Amino acid sequence: MSNEPQTQHKPRFGRTEKKLIKDALWDQNPISVQILGICSALAVTVMMTTTAVMCAAVLFVLTFSNMIVSALRKWIPPQIRIIAEITIIAALVIIADQFLKAFLFDISKQLSIFVGLIITNCIVLGRAEGFANSNPVVPSILDGASSALGYGWILMTVSFIRELLGSGTLFGFHVIPQAAYDAGYENMGIMVLAPGAFFVLGILIWIQRTLSERGGKKR
Repeated sequence: MSNEPQTQHKPRFGRTEKKLIKDALWDQNPISVQILGICSALAVTVMMTTTAVMCAAVLFVLTFSNMIVSALRKWIPPQIRIIAEITIIAALVIIADQFLKAFLFDISKQLSIFVGLIITNCIVLGRAEGFANSNPVVPSILDGASSALGYGWILMTVSFIRELLGSGTLFGFHVIPQAAYDAGYENMGIMVLAPGAFFVLGILIWIQRTLSERGGKKR
């Protein structure tokens, strides 16, 4: 038997990666904690279908912008770093927008300018500048995808509540039986308006922060 010490391989998915995911999804959620991307949370959450497409577009742009910025970070001159990052993000947004117009034209019309406004979304530029610009490619991809998923689950939750209470549907399908309407049930019209999104988002932020505080005290 050989007496040579066996090299221990570090697990590919360690504490750092888990912390990146946990921070993005919960502890440092871009919407509920950092209060970023609120415009889209209010504007595109009336129907779950449009919300899901918006979240997918943000996932695409955020993941690939982080990847590209990280891969090119050593070749981008510091003087034009922000300009280069915005250019990369804009190119990816154009790709996402053209894809939606080609294959999901009706949803693209419903989303209107909000896909284009991903360029100015603080979450996207913030992760490119704050993380991808100083970290390797793989962690940057993970950070971008996790941040997009953290953004996405908040939007999908808001959309679920607004569509269910405001229209009685989910993904456009009626889920509240006609018998309920016959018995006097009425949809909450405020939920299809911006104030309804404010109320739902505010309650979600309160719940999330309360749970985080209780979790911190238990530790």
